[in-house]
Amino acid sequence: MRLFNEAKQLIKENIRDYGMYIALIIIMITFTILTNGLFMSSRNISNLLDSAGYIAVLAVGVMLVIVIRHIDLSIGFLAGFLGAIAAILLMYVGLPVYIVIPIILILGICAGSVTGFLVAKVGIPAFVATLAGWLIYRGAILLATEKSGTIVVENEAFNAIGNGYIPSIAQVGGLHLLSLIVGALGIIFYIYSAVKNRRNKIKYNFEVVSKEIFIIQLVFVSAIIAYITWLLAGYNGFSWTVMIILLVVFVYHFITTKTVIGRHIYAVGSNPEAAHLSGINVKKITFLVFGSMGMLSALSGILFTSRLQSATTTAGTLFELDAIAAAFVGGVSAAGGVGKVTGAVIGAVVMATLTNGMNLMGVGIAPQYIIRGGVLALAVIFDVMTRRQRA
Repeated sequence: MRLFNEAKQLIKENIRDYGMYIALIIIMITFTILTNGLFMSSRNISNLLDSAGYIAVLAVGVMLVIVIRHIDLSIGFLAGFLGAIAAILLMYVGLPVYIVIPIILILGICAGSVTGFLVAKVGIPAFVATLAGWLIYRGAILLATEKSGTIVVENEAFNAIGNGYIPSIAQVGGLHLLSLIVGALGIIFYIYSAVKNRRNKIKYNFEVVSKEIFIIQLVFVSAIIAYITWLLAGYNGFSWTVMIILLVVFVYHFITTKTVIGRHIYAVGSNPEAAHLSGINVKKITFLVFGSMGMLSALSGILFTSRLQSATTTAGTLFELDAIAAAFVGGVSAAGGVGKVTGAVIGAVVMATLTNGMNLMGVGIAPQYIIRGGVLALAVIFDVMTRRQRA
């Protein structure tokens, strides 16, 4: 009874962090029942994660932009445009993949830096500056693809980024061995990080949950990681898209939680004036966040173009809205200063899960938009209500 009450209190106090995970589990269980288990098949879960990849990458970047109280509407068509440039460099110029990818990422950083300069240095509102970028990149895509309308990418190495899987090495009971190793390493890393974080909190006299609840948390999360690993290993293993998402999450989680720049980002988002008075260079942080957003847009464009194996005139359409929705569903606050990298990715998975599940059930496109819009509205209402409770 004591453990139950403590767990209940823990969830209540951290409802913003746990709410999206609870919602995702409920949604997945619901679709599994409604589709007679088809939703949780290895093939479907693998396709779901791959389809969420390019939006998840964008959601991480846009989460940071919203944290510092700005918005970026240009990221969708920027991703589509840079994906088209990648296709042109591969097919028309003949450059190898290992040269094309760095070029595209650098172009993304440059594009994001221009937006950051306009917002931070010139003082143009982010909404206006990025809306201008939205129009510019939309026109740029049309120009880049005007000859054929679609640029087909016939490069196996590039297309493997969005459609390929990590090598198996060997089969163990019909499961991919390397994927099992990756999953096991993920569990070990999670347990190590959680234990180390708990010890540090105890060392500095911070409040922590009881040992029993902590062990239950470790077992529960480890079981979820193990189950997803088992599902994916039973199909084709971890895809390169999933590995890229994990890499982005690891890098950005480290930056936002373990570095001075990360602390400055949240300080600027919480109160820009106070951050400036405390010696933080607000303009520099704004510039860096938009530059990072540009790089992630480029990576998203690479993932999308690779998955489609082509660049089209419609690439990037509504990407920015999906990414913004994913960030809000993942717990970022419209008031700034609150948001997590893992939350943004989970938000992208939630939105992809809704779309995937409704497609399996044969739900029409019109109801899908209405339901996804309702979920976004509920996420923002949830944000407003939790901030009121804390005030």
